[in-house]
Amino acid sequence: MSAIQLLPDLLISQIAAGEVVERPASALKELLENSLDAGATEIRIHLELGGTQLIRVADNGVGIDQAQLELALTRHATSKIASLEDLECVASLGFRGEALASIASVARVRLASRTPASQHAFEIRADGTAPGESQPTALAAGTTIEVRDMFFNTPARRKFLKSAATEYAHCDETFRRVALARPDVAFSLHHNDRAQQHLRAHSAAERIAALLGEDFTHAAVEIAEIAAGLSLHGMSALPAYSRASRDAQYIFVNGRFVRDKLLAHALRQAYSDVLHNDRHPAYCLFLTLDPATVDVNVHPAKTEVRFRDGRAVHQFLYHAINKALAGRAGDNPAAHAQLDSTVAYTAQPFNTSAYSSPAQPAVAARPGYSPHYQTAMPLGVAQPAGFYDLMTRDIPSASPITSATEVAGTQSHPLGYAVGQIHGVYVLAQNQAGLVLVDMHAAHERIMYEKLKTALDHKTIASQPLLIPVAINADALDVAAAAEHADTLAAMGFEIAPLSPTSLAIRAVPQLLQHVDPDQLARDLLRELRESGASRVLTEQRNALLGTLACHSAVRANRQLSITEMNALLRDMEITERANQCNHGRPTWFQISLAELDKMFMRGK
Repeated sequence: MSAIQLLPDLLISQIAAGEVVERPASALKELLENSLDAGATEIRIHLELGGTQLIRVADNGVGIDQAQLELALTRHATSKIASLEDLECVASLGFRGEALASIASVARVRLASRTPASQHAFEIRADGTAPGESQPTALAAGTTIEVRDMFFNTPARRKFLKSAATEYAHCDETFRRVALARPDVAFSLHHNDRAQQHLRAHSAAERIAALLGEDFTHAAVEIAEIAAGLSLHGMSALPAYSRASRDAQYIFVNGRFVRDKLLAHALRQAYSDVLHNDRHPAYCLFLTLDPATVDVNVHPAKTEVRFRDGRAVHQFLYHAINKALAGRAGDNPAAHAQLDSTVAYTAQPFNTSAYSSPAQPAVAARPGYSPHYQTAMPLGVAQPAGFYDLMTRDIPSASPITSATEVAGTQSHPLGYAVGQIHGVYVLAQNQAGLVLVDMHAAHERIMYEKLKTALDHKTIASQPLLIPVAINADALDVAAAAEHADTLAAMGFEIAPLSPTSLAIRAVPQLLQHVDPDQLARDLLRELRESGASRVLTEQRNALLGTLACHSAVRANRQLSITEMNALLRDMEITERANQCNHGRPTWFQISLAELDKMFMRGK
C-alpha cells in the first residue's frame, strides 16, 4: 500500500470538475448564475457544437477588478459568502467559489471584464493549468467568459459526451430554466451563429408564455398564495394538459431551479385526484421563503435543497395547488366558453312533458330567438326515471350546496338542461352559451368519487346486506387479505368473510354499490388491500381505492337515462368539485358555442 500524499492542485480541481461540470450544460448553468449574481440585466449566450467547442456568456453586470481576475479562477474564492452565518442563509445562486476553477481545469478559458469605475478592460486565460497574467483587452462593460474545447485534457470524460445535437438540447433546457427564473433579465441565445432565442425583459406570465408556449398558459391556472412566511406564485396546468413525461415541470426555490423529492411529492399528491397514473402534470412555480430556512448546500449541482420544516412546505404547496385546481373545477380547458364566463341562463327547469306534447317547447329559447316547435325525436329517453336517483341517494354531497333546488335558488345552471342522449354514452344539453356535451360515465364517476370521499371522511358509508350472500372462488392471498382487513372493509360498507380456504362469502356491500357486480368489485378491492395494506389504503392509497369503487358504481355506457335523470346529473356536476375531470384525468364535458355552431352551418353569410 502506497503512502498517503497530498494531491496536486490541478488534480483536485479536475476531481471537483467531475462533480460540478458533468457536460457543457453544467458549465453554462454556472456561468449564467454568475452573471445573474453580478446584477446583469442583459445576457448573451453563444454556443458552438452544442457547447463542446465553445460556450461564450457575455453580460452587463458589475464586472471584476483587474486585481481579482486571477482570484476568480482560483478554487474556493468567492465574493458571495465569508462566514458560516452567510452559508446558512445563502441568497445568491453561486456561493462555493469552485465553478470557474473547475471549468478552467478541464477547458480553455478566457475571462474578460471591466467594472464601471475602470477605464480599461482586462482579460486572463487558463488552458487547464494555472491562469496566466492579466492583459488589456477591448470590452465595453460587464464580463465575458469563453469556454473552449470542453474536456480537451481529460479524454476519458470527453468520450462520455453525446452528439452536438444532444448536448445542445441540454444547454437549451438549462437556458430555459434560468430565463424562467429571471423574467426581468433580457436573454439571447445563438448556436452555431444562428439565433435561437431572443427574450426581452418581461413579466413572469409573458416569459412563461414565451418559453412554455401559449397552449400551456391557456390551459393553466395562476397561482398566488402567501402563508406563514411562504409565498408561491406561477402557473399550474389543468389536468387536460397532462403530459406523457415530466418535461414541462419547473419549480424554483428562491429563484433557483430545483428537483426536490418533497416538492415533487406534494405536487403529485395535489394532482392525484384528477390525473391518470401514467400522466404527469405541467407547471412553472416559484416558491419563496426565508433563505435561513432552506439549505441549498446539499448537492454539488445545487439542484437539491433541504427545508428546515419540510412538512410545512409540503402542506403549503399541496393545499395551494389543490385549492387552485378545485377553484377551477367548473372550467374545461378544451371548451371555448368557460363556466365562469357563461351568461346567466334564464330558462325554467326542464319539463319532461315537453317530449309528449308538441305545444311545449323542447328547449328554452335564447334571447332574440323564436323557436319553431316540433314533435319530439326519440333520443333514447324512454327509460323510466329513477336509476340515477337510486345510484346517488343517501350519499352526503361533497359540496356545501346539497341540492339542485338550492342551486336553482342561488344561481343559474351553467351546464343548462338536457335535450337527449347520444348512443347511450353522451348527454346533450343546452345552456346560454350554446351546446354542452357530457360523457355521462366520466361525469358520474367524478360525482360518486367525491361523494364517497366525503362519506368515508364522515364515516357514513351505509352498508346493504345481500339477501343471498355471494360465494366466489379466491386464492389463498385474497382469503388472507379478507380476514386480515375485516375492519377496513367494514369501514367502507363491505362484509367479506372466508368461507373456506379457497372461497369467500360477500354478505354486504355499500348501499350505493348494491347493483354492481359484487364478484369483480370484491376482487378489485382485495387486490388493492394486498398491494397497499390497510393503513395505506385509508391514507395515501385511499383515493385510489375510492376511485376504483366510483368507477364500478358510475352509470355505464348504453344505460338509457330519462330527461329527469340527465338533468339530475347536470345539477350534481355543478355542485361537485373538479367536475370537469374524472379521477382518471379525462374531461367530462365540452362546450360548443353558438358562434361555433353558426359558423359550422354558415349562418349569417
